[in-house]
Formats: sequence, structure tokens, C-alpha cells
Amino acid sequence: MVDPVVLRPRAFADHLRSIGRSRAYAVTDPQSGNIKVSDPALAGLGDFLRTSPDFHGHEGVFLGVGRESGALFGAFVHDTRRGQAQGGLRFWPYPTLAGFLSDGLRLAQGMTRKNALAGIWWGGGKGLIARDPDAPFRDPAYRRTIYREYASFCTSLRGVYLTAEDAGTGPADMAEVFAQTRFVTCIPAAVGGSGNPSPATAKGVVCAMEGALDHLGLGTLAGKRIVLQGTGNVGSAMIDELLARDVASVLGSDISGERLASLRERYAGANVELRLREGDDHSILSEPCDVLAPNALGGILNPETIPTITAKVICGAANNQLLAEERDANALRDRGIVYVPDFLANRMGIVSCANEQYGYVDDDPAIQRHFGREWDNSVFKVTQQTLRLAAAEGITTAAAASRIADELAGHEHPIWGHRGAAIIRTLVDARWHEGACP
Repeated sequence: MVDPVVLRPRAFADHLRSIGRSRAYAVTDPQSGNIKVSDPALAGLGDFLRTSPDFHGHEGVFLGVGRESGALFGAFVHDTRRGQAQGGLRFWPYPTLAGFLSDGLRLAQGMTRKNALAGIWWGGGKGLIARDPDAPFRDPAYRRTIYREYASFCTSLRGVYLTAEDAGTGPADMAEVFAQTRFVTCIPAAVGGSGNPSPATAKGVVCAMEGALDHLGLGTLAGKRIVLQGTGNVGSAMIDELLARDVASVLGSDISGERLASLRERYAGANVELRLREGDDHSILSEPCDVLAPNALGGILNPETIPTITAKVICGAANNQLLAEERDANALRDRGIVYVPDFLANRMGIVSCANEQYGYVDDDPAIQRHFGREWDNSVFKVTQQTLRLAAAEGITTAAAASRIADELAGHEHPIWGHRGAAIIRTLVDARWHEGACP
């Protein structure tokens, strides 16, 4: 029997087709905690989840294969007690199915915690499209096909998961998703959405920086040196927020020379330095600074990088910054570095677009209160609550934020209750896995 998790995502998609399927699932029985897979030939999928350190009672993992693209799709549903699983759609290369699954599991749990800390009535989920190494992923026609296929896959899940924008996916892609499903947020303003969530994400991360500095008695961001690893949509918007707060300087790095050239022109005359770095060059993390913001991909805080960091505070936009949460959070604490957990700091992207269906008002108080210092659930206040709890109990900031978030995640939706679990039961009973992906 083929062990599916060692295969490349495309090879697993071919394997799935070879057994007459274009869909598969692994779901957790809410009573027994046992994992059920959709087909005996996929027993290795269940075995992987049972032993994975990234599996934390996820309610369901749903996989599909695009009919035309042949790409592997994933929808990861962690916890839907607060509402439907919600999280962005990542289009990224993965060397193995195991890597694909691990990333989806971690990101989905992070969304449960992020949505709970933000006080919005959504559960945690994540979407992934495995990017083939030889795929023409920049070709507009290819992207149109693959995002419309994913949208139809999303529709087939009956609303247990709502998708949104994430790494590798842009506004134009979200327009294609919206063309094929209603289970999506962060859609372009031209079709009634809230548009690009990056500016809101950036502002929220900066508010978390302010909360951490204030808690430590280090004053405001004024006069501080800030280092950004990653100056994409969120990172570049963060520069605007930081300059508005009179920071002393900003040093940023990115892997795109084209993007850096544009930013250098944009910030000509400002105290902003931008450096081109290869993907495996993380030397920017060791630059002397007051605040370090990891804004690229996850796992960047690990045994190799942590000993080199000199920042007083780490607070960035990237998801899953700790490679191994407990180990690396302890290592940061031992070095006296205050880490603001990513799912606490970067919540504002999802807040800004989660409730698009309720319409828009200028300076929406439902959104603006997250940026202030009066509301108890603002980014600033929750950052300080987390740091106080960590200090009082001698635990890491990651553990403190997780404790607060996990308690909130257990609150069922006030109207719909735990409806996501009912949708998953319906999908299983209807033999969803026997259907064909569009």
C-alpha cells in the first residue's frame, strides 16, 4: 500500500485519481476522537494525523484535485464552535504531502486563535493550493483556471470553510474565486468586498508593537529602530505606519528586487534602508534594533536564528513564526526577548474583511476600535493582557496567548451553535468523497 504522505503533492493527486477519486477527507469523531479517512487506501493519511505534532483535534481535512489543472487542493478545518472555519488561501510549493498537511494544520489552528482573540464569530480554517514546481503560476489563464477550480471545491464543502486572501494569492485571484463561490471574503471592492486587507493587517501589527513597548516601559515607537523581514503588501504598509509614528529608522529586506526598487523610489528621502536577500538568507534578523518584525513565511524563529537576534521585541505579520512553539518560545524568553504571538498581532486583515456581508460605513467603529486603546479587546490591550499573564505565571507569551484564545474559541456561536460539526457530518453521510471535483 502506498504511504501517501511521502509523495509529492502532484504525485498524491495522481494516486488519488488512480483509486478512482478526486476527493478525500480525514475527519475527527467528536465523541471518540478517532480519525476516519474517506478510503481504506488512504490509511496512511490517518496515521500521519494521529502522530503529527501539528494535529490538535482538527474537525476535518478535505482534499481535492483540480479537474483541468491536476493541482492538489486542501481545506483544513480546526475548530468551528465560534462559527464557520475561516482563513486565507495559500498558493505555495510543498516538497511532500506531509509538508502540505503540516502547514495547513498549523495555519488552521492559528486562525482559530486569531479569530477568537479578535472577538469575531468565526472558527479556524485554512486553504492551500500546492504549487507544482513546473507550473506556469504567473500565467493569468492558468491562475484563472486554478482559482476557479478551488472555488468550486470550496462550494462543495457547503460552507464549513470560507476562504480569503493569503500568501501567493492576490486581489485578482480573489475575484476569480468569488466568480465561483459565495464562501469567500476579502474580495475586491469592485464587486462589493473590502479589498486588500494588507493595510489593516499592518496597522494592527504596529498597534501590537506599541502595546509591547508600553508594557515594557520603553515608551512609544518614536525614536525606535525597526527591522522588517519582508516588505510585501503588509510589510510596505507597515513602513507607512511606522514613519507616521516618527521611528528613528526602518531597515527592511525582501527577495524581490523589483519590489525593492519600487519601494526605494516611494521612500526616497525617508530614513528607510532596503536590502535584497535570497530566500535562505536570514541575516536581517540579527541586525541591531528595538523591534524585529518577521513578515515573510513561518518557522523563521528557530534554534539557528534565535541566538543571533538582538531585538528587545519581536512582533511581525508572518503566520507561525515559531518553528516549534514551546521550544522556541522558551528560547526567546530565556534570552529576554519579548515575543508577541503572530495570531495576536496580525488579526486585523481578517477583521477588516470577515463581515463584508454587513455592508460598510466610513471609519467603521466595529473595525476602528481594534486599533484604539479604550476597548478591552483592542490589539493594544490584548497584547498587554497577554504579556501580563505571561509575567505573572512565569510562562511564555505564546502559552499565555494560546490560553486566552483557546478559552474564547470554546464559546459557541450565539445563533448557530456548533453548526460546522453538523456540516461535516452531512458531508460524510452524503459520501462527499465520491463526488467529482470541477
